[in-house]
Amino acid sequence: NRVHRSSSRLSCNSTTISSTSRCESQVINIHCLHFILPSRLWFTHAACSAQSLDAFYFLQVRDMMAKRPEYLDDIPKMPDFLVALRPHTVWEKTPVKLFCTVQGNPRPIVKWSEHPTLTGEGFRLDLMPHLTEIHPSKLEVTLLDRFKVSFGVEGGSISLVCSMVPVLFMSVGGGAARLTLPHLAKDDEGLYTLRIFTKDGTAEHSAYLFVSDAAPSAAGAPGAPMSVKAYDINSDYVLVAWKPPNTVNEAAISGYFVDRCEAGSDTWVQCNDAPVKVCKYPVHGLKVGRSYHFRVRAVNSAGISRPSRKSDKVTALDDAESQRLQVIKIEGRYDIVIKDDDLEGYVTIPGEPTDVHASEVFKSYVVLSWSPPSPRGRAPLWYVIEKVSGTGAWQRINTAVKLHSPRYPVFDLQDGQKYQFRVYSVNLYGSSEASAPSEPVEKVDEDGVPSAPGQVIATRNTKSSVFVQWDAPKSPKNLMGYYIDGRVVGAKEWFPCNHKPFKHTRFVVHGLIPGETYAFRVQAVNVFGLSEESQESSPIAVEPALATPSAPFGITMLSCDGASITLAWKSPKHCGGSKVNAYYVDKRNADSLVWKEVNQSAITERTCTVENLTEGTFYEFKVQAGNMAGVGVPSAPSAPMKCEAWTMDEPGPAYDLSFSEVRGHSLVVLWKAPVYTGASAVTGYFVEMAKKGSSEFVTLNEEAVSHRYLQATGLEEGATYVFKVRAVNASGVGKASQLSEPVCAKALPGTKEILASVDEETGDIFLSLEACEICETSKFVWSKNYKPIGDCPRVSVSTKGRTSRLTFTSPDKDDLGRYSVVVTDTDGVSGSHTLTEDALNTMLELSYAIRHPVVPLKHGLNYEILEKGHVRFWLQAVKLSPSVSYRFIVNDKEVTSGEGHKISHDVATGVIQMTVDHFTRANEGTYTVQIHDGKAKTQSSLVLVGDVFKAALKEAEFQRKEHIRKQGPHFSEYLYFTVTEDCTVMLACKVANVKKETTFHWYKEDDEIVPETPPNVMSGACALPIPLFSRKDHGVYKAVLGDDRGKDTSVFDISGQVFDDIINAIAHIAGASASDLVLQCTPEGIRLQCYMSYYTEEMKTVWKHKESKIASSEKMRIGGTAEMAWMQICDPSDKEKGHYSIEISDGVKTHTRTFDLSGQGKEGINTLSRLNVSNQYRGRVVGGLPDVVTIMEQKSLSLTCTVWGEPTPEVTWFKNEQEVASTEHTKVTFDGGKFASLVINQVTPDDSGKYSINVRNKYGGEFVEITVSVYRHGEKIPEPKLGQPKTPKHLLPALVCLSVCLSVCVPQGFVMAINFTYQPLSVVSVCNICSCQT
Repeated sequence: NRVHRSSSRLSCNSTTISSTSRCESQVINIHCLHFILPSRLWFTHAACSAQSLDAFYFLQVRDMMAKRPEYLDDIPKMPDFLVALRPHTVWEKTPVKLFCTVQGNPRPIVKWSEHPTLTGEGFRLDLMPHLTEIHPSKLEVTLLDRFKVSFGVEGGSISLVCSMVPVLFMSVGGGAARLTLPHLAKDDEGLYTLRIFTKDGTAEHSAYLFVSDAAPSAAGAPGAPMSVKAYDINSDYVLVAWKPPNTVNEAAISGYFVDRCEAGSDTWVQCNDAPVKVCKYPVHGLKVGRSYHFRVRAVNSAGISRPSRKSDKVTALDDAESQRLQVIKIEGRYDIVIKDDDLEGYVTIPGEPTDVHASEVFKSYVVLSWSPPSPRGRAPLWYVIEKVSGTGAWQRINTAVKLHSPRYPVFDLQDGQKYQFRVYSVNLYGSSEASAPSEPVEKVDEDGVPSAPGQVIATRNTKSSVFVQWDAPKSPKNLMGYYIDGRVVGAKEWFPCNHKPFKHTRFVVHGLIPGETYAFRVQAVNVFGLSEESQESSPIAVEPALATPSAPFGITMLSCDGASITLAWKSPKHCGGSKVNAYYVDKRNADSLVWKEVNQSAITERTCTVENLTEGTFYEFKVQAGNMAGVGVPSAPSAPMKCEAWTMDEPGPAYDLSFSEVRGHSLVVLWKAPVYTGASAVTGYFVEMAKKGSSEFVTLNEEAVSHRYLQATGLEEGATYVFKVRAVNASGVGKASQLSEPVCAKALPGTKEILASVDEETGDIFLSLEACEICETSKFVWSKNYKPIGDCPRVSVSTKGRTSRLTFTSPDKDDLGRYSVVVTDTDGVSGSHTLTEDALNTMLELSYAIRHPVVPLKHGLNYEILEKGHVRFWLQAVKLSPSVSYRFIVNDKEVTSGEGHKISHDVATGVIQMTVDHFTRANEGTYTVQIHDGKAKTQSSLVLVGDVFKAALKEAEFQRKEHIRKQGPHFSEYLYFTVTEDCTVMLACKVANVKKETTFHWYKEDDEIVPETPPNVMSGACALPIPLFSRKDHGVYKAVLGDDRGKDTSVFDISGQVFDDIINAIAHIAGASASDLVLQCTPEGIRLQCYMSYYTEEMKTVWKHKESKIASSEKMRIGGTAEMAWMQICDPSDKEKGHYSIEISDGVKTHTRTFDLSGQGKEGINTLSRLNVSNQYRGRVVGGLPDVVTIMEQKSLSLTCTVWGEPTPEVTWFKNEQEVASTEHTKVTFDGGKFASLVINQVTPDDSGKYSINVRNKYGGEFVEITVSVYRHGEKIPEPKLGQPKTPKHLLPALVCLSVCLSVCVPQGFVMAINFTYQPLSVVSVCNICSCQT
């Protein structure tokens, strides 16, 4: 075809040749064909080859189309919307189909929901979903209530709402746009804008949202980081970055912890063991195809912060995989995906990586990056990294990690060393050659934080905000933004103004206290943290920027006489930052467009009478307000007003309705009296109220009030109300006032009430109010019963800062009433307080106490006697100042510090004292202390006369003597008594300031007592034992201590109560040791005995029979020895049967021992009979032995007695409880079974002691004691020792056991077998049946 088209063109050209040159042209054509034909043949071949190649490609494409799903299945891909949902507007009750197109690998899961909310940290937009393209609408939209600057806290919820009125084709509707943030984080802080596309363009509104830190997990811990994002995403590696939190008063941040969590799981895993110091961290070890979230926590010396908001979900995929895919379009309809593996052919061992370099270099880590190998091969690929330092050997660094992505963080590099790195590509077939080494890499110090920002300037903005601007830092160093801090001037602590780094060098600080003065500073932020603080700004008061006032409004007619109209209007809503001091009124006929000035000079009040009007004509009016910035915009024209004289009898409308003391459930309505009063004077007012938007008004007062204020109570907090007032006269109720402005029943933030108190320094009674907001032009207007006080001599008003004080000059009952105060040029800051008579009286008492202050005393004037006999007069005040002055007055004469008197005070303790060194009879009288401390004063007196003075003088003399006494040996504790466990009475004392030469002597009734053991004064204690204490020991005992320094005496009188106390102490020990009552046979009958450690008849003992007290008689004899108490029953009979007891009282406790002698019938009689038999035949001493024997040494002593018993008793002699054996010196004889003798030849003092004889047989026995004293030749015969004469101790017979067993064993028919075992001072009888032992 190409040849044919070429020949045709040639033939067409040849026809133009003239016939005259035909031959020449033929020659030329032959030459052309010679050159053209080869080229035509080449083109023909090329066309055929192209067709063949096209056919080949077609076959390849067809084959790959069939394999396309296999390739696509190998490529992980995040879920995505190819075609998103679009909005639909449908008629109600008609079906609608919502559809969208999604993609992702593996196959995504699709869930449908209505009003979707991203739980945790997302948000909900209720107006409409996001549209990629918004077209202008045909709506006319007017925004009404707009969301303001908002403040939230982490974890909280907040909604931004903007109401609007849309108009479409003259149809008016309503609606609201709402943005709800259900779980706030600092990431949400910023400027929020609502933009609505309207017919004429856009309507929009913006406001800032501040989100502060939630309460820290530990006191002083930092706030949470924010803006956590993942970058450089690979198959097993991502780089996480974030922004640091602001630290104002907390300790500096020392590092951060990074956590990760797999999508769909709640388990967080910490990624770094040690805190990382920069706001970046490479996270490796991820799993291919898995999705992850990340969060960050800040660390300082106080603890760990709350975690940040988690990052968006990221999927670990290798970006290099997608780069190895090529897409070919076929016929404009098919997308064919081809892998580079198919174009590389069959490759086994991969090529080496290239471009090995460090993409992130920090002090704590280095991130290596490289390009994947080409060719790569189809087998799975991983990498091996080696490092070398200087000329050393290469070392592998990822031995434990199989690395799949071309990124790897290295942490363990040494400071100051340079490293090179190389990378190998590895698959199952082997390893590639090493890549070219990287450039030398060295860990470097962090680039550091930015330099501090420059000059900070703060200027006025609004009544609660300040505009702050500053110069950027000279070294920004990859600046992230700025943190702005503020503080109240005079305060030490700073507060954060923003909680998320702000990128610009100007910022509006909101939420400040109106009228307060602040200073500001700025810090720059980058990845390394916060810079140094800038210099503070100059102090600035929070005031609105100066501007002209807004337009007045609410123009209303108050009166008309046919030639003039009286107008009133409401103040501008915005004063422009300075006081409104002028109003200008214009008028015009309703049918005219020309305005005329009513007044050329300014009107200061909000009423005006417009004169020279034409009766019957309609007029319109407008008003402009002016301040120091100029005249503002005029108001909207009033409604047409007809100039027609008012002639009704009822009053005209009240006007200028205002509100005070607005709280959550109450407020006070105030108004001014009508200008037109009608036919008679106004007598009262009715107030009506309704909720905003409602036409149902409720009259608040049933009867008209005569004053021009009313408190409305029972309001619903947060609800909005409107009010109107009607005046009343004799003719009836007049016209209603103009409707008030809507008022919300809600107190201003920080509202405080009026405080009634008394000045602590001056004693003035005052009322004060601290305003929650104030501006430069604000004034405090005080009223009584809602009538301005003005210049009144009874009160004075002072203002300092945000506090105003109303002080009463001479308060009395005329000042009672309700006081209120209004702060002008604010949003209604006001308060009230009712001063009652009780409250006034209480404050008057306190005022008097302050104006006539008294130094309060903890203790009045008192005295105490000191150890040397000095007398200290003292008092203690609650508080004393260093400038205190005082004086002591004794008997109307001032005493000063000097000889004999020492006067001093201690400010810390408040003690004032005077010490009198020598207190005598001349010191009797009245003592007074007068104190002056600043304005306060007081005095305290002490009357020291008569008996009180005598007691004080006696004590002083005693203490003086005591001091002198203690200069030598003396008693530190005077004589006192104790009783030992064996009932020995010990007279004891303690001594001090003794030495070896100090002597100690005991006396009784001035007769010296020489104890067996001499007293040892060096031990610090001495004691005198008195054994066998009884009434014979009555008397006065004395201990004398002395040496060359002096002597001391202690006297102890054992008589009266002291004697009774000793007996009770003995009874306490003896009663506790008392044995059970035992039965003993005697010649006269039977005896009940109670053994104890010691007994004396002075002890309070009581014997009882059947709970009746027994008195000593011929029948019942009561007595005792040193070892026991006994009761003798003579000739016992059945009457003596029963329960017996002995009670031993120690004055506190009674010790009781009992014996049951209540045998029944014959058994009881037999018991008594056997006891009589036993007593009749027992062994005993008939006579012959003395109680005490005194003999001179070298004499012979013979102790002989007659004994009796049936059968003949056994006789044993004892000395000091040891049995005496018969020797040459001591001879023992027993003749004829009747005469027992103990003969001691040539006695010596060693033979002195206590001797005893024991006589016993099977029925019992007797024990008799004799005291033997041997004295030397020439010595005075010693008197017998004090004590009771010894009486025989009767041994317990064996029948006692039998008497016990008669009621147990004998009735049961047992045969009695009694074992009788004798021991000195005791008898043990054991029953073989019942094993009783007595």
